[in-house]
Amino acid sequence: MPEAPLRIGIVAGEVSGDTLGAGLIRELRRRHPDAIIEGIAGPQMQAEGCKALFDMEELAVMGVVEVLGRLPRILQIRKQIIRHFIANPPDVFVGIDAPDFNIGVEHKLKQTGIATVHYVSPSVWAWRQNRIHKVKAATDLVLAFLPFEKAFYDRFDAPCRFIGHTLADKMPLLPDTRGARERLGLDVNGRYLALLPGSRHAEVTLLAPVYLEACKQLKVRHPELQFVVPLVSEKRRQEFLAIKERVAPGLDITLIEGQGREVMTAADVVLLASGTATLEAMLAKKPMVVGYKLKDFSYWLAQRLVKTEHVSLPNLLADQTLVSELIQHECTPCHIVDEIGKLLDNDTSELVAHFTQLHKRIRCNADEQAALAVLELATRKP
Repeated sequence: MPEAPLRIGIVAGEVSGDTLGAGLIRELRRRHPDAIIEGIAGPQMQAEGCKALFDMEELAVMGVVEVLGRLPRILQIRKQIIRHFIANPPDVFVGIDAPDFNIGVEHKLKQTGIATVHYVSPSVWAWRQNRIHKVKAATDLVLAFLPFEKAFYDRFDAPCRFIGHTLADKMPLLPDTRGARERLGLDVNGRYLALLPGSRHAEVTLLAPVYLEACKQLKVRHPELQFVVPLVSEKRRQEFLAIKERVAPGLDITLIEGQGREVMTAADVVLLASGTATLEAMLAKKPMVVGYKLKDFSYWLAQRLVKTEHVSLPNLLADQTLVSELIQHECTPCHIVDEIGKLLDNDTSELVAHFTQLHKRIRCNADEQAALAVLELATRKP
């Protein structure tokens, strides 16, 4: 009698999760073409053969007010998805990111004997570390992008597997700076500083004035330096332009719609907010300065919650200060000019070598590693 096809439940809550889910499903289907994969999926996952019980758009809600307005529907979906998988038990359930939604689902399913995986570790290593106990209770395995995440889980004897980072797989070890400049219509022989003041309104409002003031001073010291800024939306573009008109009306800046990764690849040096962009800049092998500010109360709170010595991913990965972090009161035009000046005036080949080493360390074919881990759990006999 032929074996029943593998059944996999899966839930993604936003675009980045849809991308990860699509890569995972592609690798799962290479090994189990007849697998039944269903859950909450976006267009990329559906294109790879995931049956959507609910559309991902129902969960992809941003902002406190919007979440509150949608909360009854979100809770209803969570109840229905739990009920569905308890009635139709998958061999394994995979929650992709969206911890506020998925950890609760995983906990309920695990209690009924269903194997559960959480794909992308919440930042429990950085803040609200007591959440590790909730994650441990809800999951049979966490798939972590970064080695220091696994090291944190190991301290609590919580099952975790380091699979490498999908960005490290996608980005080349040797960046094509000239090609990026040609694609963006930039001078291939120019000298460029890329500015990435964040993707949120609050970040642009707080950081753009400081960045622009620093650029005015840098232009005096380095007349050949040109500035390029990728902005995620028309709204951010208009906000940035309004600030520029006030702070640096005469400064010549090239604005690019989106394409942050391409802009970083084209640059010589990058000035950016904290976050995943610091990892992208590292993978693009670009010397960088991290300049970040929060509103006063948020910073006061962060000081009490954040438990890591560093905030940028290159420094966290290296467990040492590779890149300068100018946070809150240190994030001033004067400090930025000094730190960017050092990168422009000095040989950065040693830093680039460090970045290349770190890139290789987290370049593990994450989609395949995730699929192997999921299948190992799915086929594990009780």
